[in-house]
This record gives sequence, structure tokens and C-alpha cells, in this order.
Amino acid sequence: MSHQCRFCSAPLTTVVADLGSTPWSNSFLPDAGAIARERSFPLKVMVCSECFLVQTTENVPADEIFNADYAYLSSYSTSWLEHAKRYAEMMTDRFGLSADSTVVEVASNDGYLLQYFAAKGISVLGVEPAANAAKIAESRGLPTKVAFFGKGIAEALVESGVRADVTAANNVLAHVPDIADFVSGFAILLKHDGVSTFEFPHILAMIKGIQFDTIYHEHYSYMSLLAVERIFGACGLTVFDVEEIPTHGGSLRVFAQKAEGTRAATDRLLALRAKEEAFGLKEMATYEQFGTQIEGVCDEFKAFLRRAKTEGKTVAGYGAAAKGNTFLNVCGVNSNDIAFVVDRSDIKQGKLLPGSHIPVYAPSHIEAAKPDYLVILPWNLTDEIVNSNEYIRAWGGRFVVAIPTLQIV
Repeated sequence: MSHQCRFCSAPLTTVVADLGSTPWSNSFLPDAGAIARERSFPLKVMVCSECFLVQTTENVPADEIFNADYAYLSSYSTSWLEHAKRYAEMMTDRFGLSADSTVVEVASNDGYLLQYFAAKGISVLGVEPAANAAKIAESRGLPTKVAFFGKGIAEALVESGVRADVTAANNVLAHVPDIADFVSGFAILLKHDGVSTFEFPHILAMIKGIQFDTIYHEHYSYMSLLAVERIFGACGLTVFDVEEIPTHGGSLRVFAQKAEGTRAATDRLLALRAKEEAFGLKEMATYEQFGTQIEGVCDEFKAFLRRAKTEGKTVAGYGAAAKGNTFLNVCGVNSNDIAFVVDRSDIKQGKLLPGSHIPVYAPSHIEAAKPDYLVILPWNLTDEIVNSNEYIRAWGGRFVVAIPTLQIV
């Protein structure tokens, strides 16, 4: 079956990674009775040789994923809140925001970011498709429109008198099936000298760190600066600056303005263009080689699990994150290998992980069960998780990280 690039329609011929068939990474099961009804979908990623957009081949309907029960709430991670607060300070200082300014965040989740702008007296508006998250934001006094952002919503907002000095869109560019419609909305919503920032995991970091667990159905696109500059240019935006940030294992924060904007390209932008080129992001071989390294990571992890079992040791997991679900399913791990996973989010507790059917408990279960090994599934939060669970060392417990290579901490 032939696939077309979802941005430029060129035929896709190069496979980056074929991860088989897996359930949606945030579709937790309420109980064992639901296992029989669980559905899996092909998870295959290809790269376009024309615009270099790396993308999934299946268009899973977004409204089925980001529904009223969407399980991801940003405010559960303290390091992420800290990140949001620093962003609000930086943007306010750099672009001189004041009480006359308007900040619009797309995919505003539970208001984790807008709260910091609102506290400065800046007027804010969130646009968020998951109704449960939007409700939490509203209860914090942060006006939120429940909708999928795109051209149509942007036009309606402008018509109702909203224009943005700043728009923020964090970890959402990858989540939209129609990326052109989505990006075009920002060009419409911005004031003539407004600034749009976008944060997304950087494919260079993903390839370098063999971070295949960041591939899941909700992530339709995996982006480089190279691809983003092409897409933005076609949708009325121009990138003028970029920052490399450590979140999610290595992300980019791109600063864009309307096509007619007057800000000059920064040195950081020129340096990153050169870095991507030197890494080989214009060569198909770079992408193909990534797929071959995934197997090695899984083999190493499965060997560790076999050793633990032979030695009669128990293994548990920390963090019921989407990336952990991709990792466990691609490696073919189940509840015989990992007894349970704990998570701070009470909406995940008492459920089973999709695919692997490992039960999810509250973090207090670690103390009760005293596992020998605790596998940290959201490896990007390793320091935060190790620091808050040091007490497992009291019974000889150890931490395990599996990507890019197996480490026992």
C-alpha cells in the first residue's frame, strides 16, 4: 500500500521504523474484562524525501484519542511546571509583554502555563480539545475554548476580537494530523508583529538517543528544524530563532513571525541549520539506520528481565507514560515480566496498561511490594524520579533505565 506525505503529498518510500501493531499509548484498560475488546493499530514511521517530514502512516482519528477522558495532565510533573514558569518570564522580558498584551496557548491542557502569564496581569486564552483538562483550567480562572485549533478556529477568534501578541504551542505540533491547517491558524491569529513559539521533540535527539519510545499513534509527526522551516514557510510563518532545550529527551523551541515580519535570523538559527545538515538529516540513510538500532535496545532489556527472573528478583516500573507503553509493547513485555507500574496520576491508578496489561498502582505500592528493580519508563525524568524514590535503596532496590542502553543505577 502506498502512502503520501501528509504535508506535501509526495509519495513516501523510506521507512524509518516499523514497530508492528500496538494499542494507543494512552488507552488504559479499566479492568481485565476489557482486554478482549482491545484494538491495535499499525505503528510505522516513514520520512518524506521531499520535505523531510517524518510521520506515521496511519491517520488515527484525533477526536477518538483526545476525548473527554484524555489521560495526560501537565501539572503532575514538577519539572514541567518549572519549565513553564521560566518560559513565561523569558517571553515577558524579551518581547515586553504587559497588561495590554494577549497570550494564547494552543493545547493549553489544564492551564499549567497560562497561569504564569495571568499572574502578571497579562490577558490569556487557552484552546484545548480535551474537555476534562479545559475544565480544570477554567476552575483556575483561565478562560479556555474547547476545540481543535486550526484555520477555522483562528478566523473565529479574530472575528470575536482576539489577536495574539504571543502564541505558545508546546508538544502539540506532533499531535496534529493536518499540520498545514494547524500552522496556518497561527499566521491568522498573530498581531502583525506577534511571535509564535512551538516546542517539540527534536528528531535529531530521537535518532541519536534511539528514543523509539517517543513514537506513538498520537504523534503523527517527528520534526527537524529542516522540515519545520519548509512547513511554516508554506503556511505564512517565518522562523527567526530557535533554542535547543532539554525537555522530552531533547526538544526545539522555535520562534516564528508572520511572513512579512522584520526580525532577522539569529546566529542560533544558522548554527542549528548547519548542525542538522552535518548530522545527515537530508540523507535517507540517517533515518533508515535508526530502525535497525531499535532491536538491539529491546534485546538488551529482555536479557535483563530474563536474568532478574532467573535470580528470583522482582521488577516494577515507574511512570505509566505513553512512551513507556510504546517501549513495553515493542519489546513484547507483559505482567509476567514486570509485576506492576506506579504512577502519581490518580486517573491511571487501578487500570491496566494498554497492550502489556500491567496493573497501575499509586506510588505508595512500591513501599508495600519492595521490588528489587524499578524500571524508570519516562527516562527524561530520571533525576526527578530517582531523587523522590531513594528510599528503595533501604531494601537493596535499584533503578533501571533502558534507553539508549541499559543502565542499572
